[in-house]
Amino acid sequence: MATRTLRKRVATALAAPALALGITVGAASAPASAAVWSSCDRWGSTTLNGYTLYNDIWGSGAGSQCIWANSGTDWGVGANHPNTGGIKSYPNAKKVINKSITSLGSLSGGYDVTVPSSGAYNTSYDIWDTGYKYEIMLWVNKTGAVGPLGTSQGTLTLGGHTWTVYKGNNGSNDVFSFVRTSNSTSGTVNILPILKWIKDTKGWFGNVTIGDVQFGFEITSSSGGLNFTVNSESVRSS
Repeated sequence: MATRTLRKRVATALAAPALALGITVGAASAPASAAVWSSCDRWGSTTLNGYTLYNDIWGSGAGSQCIWANSGTDWGVGANHPNTGGIKSYPNAKKVINKSITSLGSLSGGYDVTVPSSGAYNTSYDIWDTGYKYEIMLWVNKTGAVGPLGTSQGTLTLGGHTWTVYKGNNGSNDVFSFVRTSNSTSGTVNILPILKWIKDTKGWFGNVTIGDVQFGFEITSSSGGLNFTVNSESVRSS
């Protein structure tokens, strides 16, 4: 369930317990030692080949998590978050778009991930307008006791996938979640038709400017230490 905004991240930074740096993440064995960059800081970030990577441990009650990267499209995390409710983190790679929907000729994403069979999490694109009023989430897989914000709007086949669509508001912004009806660990998503469907067919927003597209893992629990790996990804626009 998405409740994340920039303001939320600042607030939870003040409320959540601090994490020790350099901590070993349970049974996880992420290849941080061989990576070009790694961080166990809750707000750790870096930019590699046009993508900005974030460790982003923003939720309260979080455990430990370390992120590593060989590039902006080849990265992963080892996370050990307790088996409690509430989103703990959203490690992700962000690509800046800064184009209005009508000025975009194309917008698509590709992904290939390796994810654990246990824990509670989703693998998702998180798409924001520049004003952070609208959040569009595309869940390509999910495991455990997780679910999107809002109420179901029915099922839709669009952008190369079949989704159950949810519409809600977290008190700061509207959230439109597209949850794939079956799990996928690799594929492509044609994002632009989804944005046009929200704008033109449903009228849930106007010709907003898409600020950035993030891709990562929204983790609720990973008790004992679990690894999440992005083998490859891409966000392309024209």
